[in-house]
Amino acid sequence: MSDYHDVVIVGGGIGGSALAATLAGAGIDVLLLEQSEVYEDRVRGEWIAPWGVAEVRRLGLLETLLDAGAHYLGRHITYDETRTPEEAEARTLPLGIFLPDVPGPLTIGNPHHCQTLFDAAKRRGAATLRGAVVTRVTAGAAPSVTYLLNEVERTVRCRLIVGADGRTSRVREACGVTLHQNRPHHWFAGMLVDQAHDWPDDLQAIGTEDDFAFLAFPQGAGKIRLYGSYALDQRRRFSGPDGQTLFLEAFRLNCAPINDAIAAGAPAGPVLSYFNNDAWTDEPFVEGVVLVGDAAGWNDPIIGLGLSITYRDVRTVHDVLTGGTDWSPAAFAPYAEERAERLRRLRFTAAITSTLDAEFSPEARARRRRYFERSEADPSLGMHAFAVMAGPETLPAEAFTPEHRARVLD
Repeated sequence: MSDYHDVVIVGGGIGGSALAATLAGAGIDVLLLEQSEVYEDRVRGEWIAPWGVAEVRRLGLLETLLDAGAHYLGRHITYDETRTPEEAEARTLPLGIFLPDVPGPLTIGNPHHCQTLFDAAKRRGAATLRGAVVTRVTAGAAPSVTYLLNEVERTVRCRLIVGADGRTSRVREACGVTLHQNRPHHWFAGMLVDQAHDWPDDLQAIGTEDDFAFLAFPQGAGKIRLYGSYALDQRRRFSGPDGQTLFLEAFRLNCAPINDAIAAGAPAGPVLSYFNNDAWTDEPFVEGVVLVGDAAGWNDPIIGLGLSITYRDVRTVHDVLTGGTDWSPAAFAPYAEERAERLRRLRFTAAITSTLDAEFSPEARARRRRYFERSEADPSLGMHAFAVMAGPETLPAEAFTPEHRARVLD
């Protein structure tokens, strides 16, 4: 293993491995360091919005994911306690309408997704290491990474370090990049279920009833990734030995009788809960280092855009590194500017979505009912959802103003 590479990528998850694969394919000397020996189910990162699918395609990785079993979704239904199941199903939304040549969102299990891209990076010529624990990151004009592998410490130098090491990024911390976070709105729990064969493989759904809001994203062959939102004062709602059973039972809703197919399924992974909130960085780079994916900040997962954000980051950084010899901080300034506005718009969108879908008081219930009634007469009230599917840049600036928020939540 050489002690010098053009690029050292810290973190071999989806963002790091995707970037390693595309850079290696372009002839750039890449070292990819991943701490884990086996990818585990972390209950996030399995749904790619249509605009994220477009980014995957631009990176030349779409066929790789499809060959690995990635699964398109074609329909969406929003259930709610303020309308009957028949009313909800009469408003089924086709998901191929948002971008040309994108049939809909794409789902693929996270551990399998990570391994598929890691293998692609290695196959395309990247140097790859598993079990490598990074112990030191040095930014600046002569960047370097020190890592421990098999009890041997080694330092590698490079032109650029890419931090793709997630929310608790060691690279971000070492570089002194400030992470801003807003206050959590509610809890978000997730679990993978198997043997839910009565659920249509092409249908994603969301819904709210009583004190629970659900999301369901099938992956094909009876597998569905489930999520549920609940109030901050119910911290331990799905903890303990009965957590998986309690979580599945929460999906039995009068407004969505189709969810009985979910509740009858078999848990295929852990049930994990975490806060719903946003985080962002003003400039996801310093001299000698650039951050991508969650290392650079993340969006409230209620709108499910973590993978789409990451693939946009990867594609943008890839274009800089393959488009010329300037890898200085100035070269990444447009990336920082675009990303900051992208996440600002998505924070706005997620805040509206959380208020509509994950508040459970009588006032919130009445607000949702008014929203459904008013948006049928004025579809522009729902254009924040277009930002989720087609990308935040596709909407005019006035869609992300306090005035629009007041209209939606009236």
